[in-house]
Amino acid sequence: MHASRMPASPPTLDEVRAAAERIAPFARRTAVETCSTLSQLAGRDLRFKAELFQKAGAFKFRGACNAVMKLPPAAAGRGVATQSSGNHGQAIALAAKLRGVPAHVVMPDNSSRAKISAVREYGANVILCGPTLKDREATVEMVAADTGASYLPPYNHTDVIAGQGTVALEFLDQAPDLDAIVAPVGGGGLISGICVAARALKPDIRIFAGEPAGADDALRSKRAGELIPQTGPKTIADGLRASLGDLTWPFIRDEVEAVIAVTEEEIVHAMRLVWERAKLMIEPSSAVAVAAVLSEEFRSRNGLQRVGVVLTGGNVDLESLPW
Repeated sequence: MHASRMPASPPTLDEVRAAAERIAPFARRTAVETCSTLSQLAGRDLRFKAELFQKAGAFKFRGACNAVMKLPPAAAGRGVATQSSGNHGQAIALAAKLRGVPAHVVMPDNSSRAKISAVREYGANVILCGPTLKDREATVEMVAADTGASYLPPYNHTDVIAGQGTVALEFLDQAPDLDAIVAPVGGGGLISGICVAARALKPDIRIFAGEPAGADDALRSKRAGELIPQTGPKTIADGLRASLGDLTWPFIRDEVEAVIAVTEEEIVHAMRLVWERAKLMIEPSSAVAVAAVLSEEFRSRNGLQRVGVVLTGGNVDLESLPW
């Protein structure tokens, strides 16, 4: 398999800054939004980083774009491959299209039709496989071996994490007075990148992760003090069904103050609130972070006046809304 499958070390702040320069011609600098109703409900001044307006509809484009654009020309020419249920696949497909190289995206056969269509529309070759992570990993290994493509995984990769860290670089530039940042956690690429950049820029900032109670490997791992893999996740937040990786777990263990698990009902309620009151069409995975800041557990935390919330994406399947 081409390209390092499990890069050995997390990125540095310098690598996040280099990623920001690398993706600047392609990625959007997304707005920071406010909503007085949501701030009142949370009892805090909330600022929302609107990654639903990012290219391909989610923050995932940052990491995918950095990883694709950083490949040496010879490797890039052989193409890129990944496995993804949706947002990372779309992001890799678009980044590859922008660089003019082939993309092969392995997707579980139970992925939403909208996401499969979007990946194909960006010009990628979609390979459907069984729904388990084992199926996805085995299939992408075969595809990479057959094509010579570089495998760029969804989150457990230095260049992908560095790209996701650009969210925090922008956020703290736009809202330097934040006391905390809250983001959803699935595989952990975003929260890891936020930890790298935000901690380096503002050492006293507090970082929290929101997680579906039906896919709570990060919470269980943090409580146990060791990595506990995800098994049988059951949540509407399809972007958060992944298991933490060996690069992302240490950030949960050491840098994230708390992982806040929220119920499916709380996720749907938060998603609807944001649609109705903030007029931002977020997907369920984004709503997990909102549900976390509205939770009693988060409200009980002291010393948090200005809280940044990352709205990670807006790739909603309009054929199956949760209400």
